[in-house]
Amino acid sequence: MVDYFVGIVKETQDQEVVLDLGMMGIALQVPNAQVFAKGVSVTVYSYVHWNAENGPSLFGFAVPLDRSIFRVIISCSGIGPKIALAILADLGAQSFLHAISVGDDQMLSKVNGIGKKKAEQIIVQLKHKVATLIESGTIEVTDIKESSHFHDVGLALQSLNYSRPEIGRAMDYIKKNIKIDNVTFDVLLRQALAYLSKQL
Repeated sequence: MVDYFVGIVKETQDQEVVLDLGMMGIALQVPNAQVFAKGVSVTVYSYVHWNAENGPSLFGFAVPLDRSIFRVIISCSGIGPKIALAILADLGAQSFLHAISVGDDQMLSKVNGIGKKKAEQIIVQLKHKVATLIESGTIEVTDIKESSHFHDVGLALQSLNYSRPEIGRAMDYIKKNIKIDNVTFDVLLRQALAYLSKQL
């Protein structure tokens, strides 16, 4: 199995990235294509999902953790890749892990395509698996307050009518550029809004 691809970002759509590998180009479905800048060389961690009706589909992730969480999500009965991508796009890996760990069905139910009943089902099926992965050190959960703040900032931006791609870019910016030690919700929101204002 191919673990990752290194190539130049040729094209991006909402949830698809085309990588130029030199002699060939490949299209990968991703949670949020906006995190990949056109013309830049990137490493994309891959996963091939097989569907009995449609055959293989190729998915890509900016970091290995997102791929690991994607695989955890689709291991849940009745949950397919489309919802898994929506969870990663709307919540991110850390907020999802936090929601499962504390049984926060309200957070999960706000993801497009997931209602309260399905959120409860996901928590029931994945809580033990997530706990085992965290205890073994396979995956790590950041501070609960941090995850909660990021989630709240995303909801605040959504209420201000920012699009999903805009919110995704803002969230990635603050996660990479803001020191998160004891950071408050207000600080994160101001930084996200300042970033978005510069993109206009």
